Amino acid sequence: MEPSVSSAAQVIIAIIPIVAIVMGAMVVFFYLLWNHKRRTLLIQAGLYERPQFDLQSFSLLAGLLLSSVGLGLTVFLVIALGVNFGLLGGIIPLSIGIGLLLYYGIKRSDSTP
Repeated sequence: MEPSVSSAAQVIIAIIPIVAIVMGAMVVFFYLLWNHKRRTLLIQAGLYERPQFDLQSFSLLAGLLLSSVGLGLTVFLVIALGVNFGLLGGIIPLSIGIGLLLYYGIKRSDSTP
């Protein structure tokens, strides 16, 4: 004799992820709406200041992180799988990280007097 699951339990189990996704979407929607209204009011009051983004610091941080993750993945995949197309999973972030570090080095050398 097999234990049977009631149909009410199956419906509840099916509804829980749907409700979670809808609630998460509502939270994101209201965050974006209220943030837009806050910025609009700040612009109308003349108090809005555009946020500053430091591209050099971002490229240094992202370059270091991607290079270290890419190097670790590349070494692991070479040891585990050998040289094949799976190695691209490590080479791609490694090359992006190296590119960002090169960008940081070039921009830094340009800005120093």
